[in-house]
Amino acid sequence: MTKLALLGYGSMGHEVQRFAADYRCEVVSVYDVDRPLTKGTFTDFDVAIDFTEPAAAVDNARNVCAMGKDLVIGTTGWYEHLHILRHLQQEANNGVIWGSNFSVGVQMFFRLVRAVGILANDVNEYDVVMHEWHHKRKKDSPSGTALTAANILLEEIRRKTALDTETQHSKIDPHHLHVTSTRGGEIVGKHTVIVDGTSDSIELTHTAKDRSGFARGALMAARWIHRKQGFYDFTQVYQQIISEQK
Repeated sequence: MTKLALLGYGSMGHEVQRFAADYRCEVVSVYDVDRPLTKGTFTDFDVAIDFTEPAAAVDNARNVCAMGKDLVIGTTGWYEHLHILRHLQQEANNGVIWGSNFSVGVQMFFRLVRAVGILANDVNEYDVVMHEWHHKRKKDSPSGTALTAANILLEEIRRKTALDTETQHSKIDPHHLHVTSTRGGEIVGKHTVIVDGTSDSIELTHTAKDRSGFARGALMAARWIHRKQGFYDFTQVYQQIISEQK
């Protein structure tokens, strides 16, 4: 069994605990705002899974790395500090895996988005835009998932060279990819890429029905990262993880 520490015990923390045994994992410690993890905390875990909030991600990583433990970061919205976390991992020589979305379905979605980008690149009369929806409590916007998908499109569509993530009040630059967001209600997560031309329109949508898909992916990542060294993006190693765990 891989022993887990949960950093954050909200909706995602509860889902991770619910499915842990299915992935030969055991939750041995839980930390949250009332019981924070610190460098001096004595705990016997193998991998920490962080589903907290952007402001806590760096400190959590610093503490876990100082312990020499492995880490899965499911929190989003902290990516301007990516270089700091990479440095922390290199100093600790532990295993860290992060991702904008740990859902297996979203990883499939990313690969379909790349195919859309490749096809749209050859047909200039079709424009590409994206919209995402999340619950009213989500703090970052656009979502990490939307930004990952948007960057995939920028890699593949040569005429799109930059992102616009704010409401447009005038004509948008045709070289910009418009990515917009809605926050409200209890929407778990929905992302749509729209390819629109004069004669027809194509929509590629991923809709999360609940949070179990994210929890399952995080548990797969925890099993995979244990006893590894390195700093990994879940999207980049997803296929390898799937192959090794068949």
